[in-house]
Amino acid sequence: MSDAPSPAPTIAAPILRRADADGIATLTLDDPSSRNALSERMIASLSDTLAAIAADRSIRAVVLTAVGPCFSSGHHLKEMSARRADPDRGRAYFAEILGRCSAMMQQVVALPQPVIAAVQGLATAAGCQLVATCDLAVASSEARFCTPGVHIGLFCSTPMVALSRNVARKHALEMLLLGDAIPADEAFRMGLVNRVVTAGTELAEATAFAARIAAKSTLTVKVGKRAFSDQLEMGLSDAYAHASAVMVENMLARDAEEGIAATLEKRQPRWEDR
Repeated sequence: MSDAPSPAPTIAAPILRRADADGIATLTLDDPSSRNALSERMIASLSDTLAAIAADRSIRAVVLTAVGPCFSSGHHLKEMSARRADPDRGRAYFAEILGRCSAMMQQVVALPQPVIAAVQGLATAAGCQLVATCDLAVASSEARFCTPGVHIGLFCSTPMVALSRNVARKHALEMLLLGDAIPADEAFRMGLVNRVVTAGTELAEATAFAARIAAKSTLTVKVGKRAFSDQLEMGLSDAYAHASAVMVENMLARDAEEGIAATLEKRQPRWEDR
């Protein structure tokens, strides 16, 4: 019987990195070997990290970026295809993984802090969905965006949800039906991204966006982000009624009282985030 020690278990390197500074959490997709695919592990990492950030009062804004030539290639097709060997040909697994991905996307929407995507390369399928789900997006001039499922017989139905809530109907259908990669300037024209900047400066620009947001009252930003999403799903009269009710409560908040007083007194406000 050998007295040699057992080898230490291999610890997988993180595929999602978080770095906090000045009230901004920067999340970096770091799995370039899979083109930053939204694998089981990546979805779980994003979901867990977003849940932690939602409860972290020190974080006032989030930047989402990636390493490698691809921002995200979307779902991990090899991982999914392997489940075709299941007795149900993968039906239960497909429903589960798509449900988990959809839940993670909704975490981004529900997050109290705004999320800004810094897109350095190709964002395709569910990767494009992730960009569309973020509150703001800054793209490198070399970035491209596509929903190419139609090319492989798998229509990008879940990416369609976020895409169709960001761009005009005909632009969304053009991307979904043709599956072509569109350049950053076209994505800007369609309204999918807020800025197109020189390649290599997209993270700095997104961080600058985040810093400006971080200087605001977090209560006000949280209230506004949630109200924006809620009213989009309503008819016009319901949207006005909801927005009015939200604004009444906001007016009674300490930060609104302080902000209005600071404006009238011509001084900088002192936020207490309440």
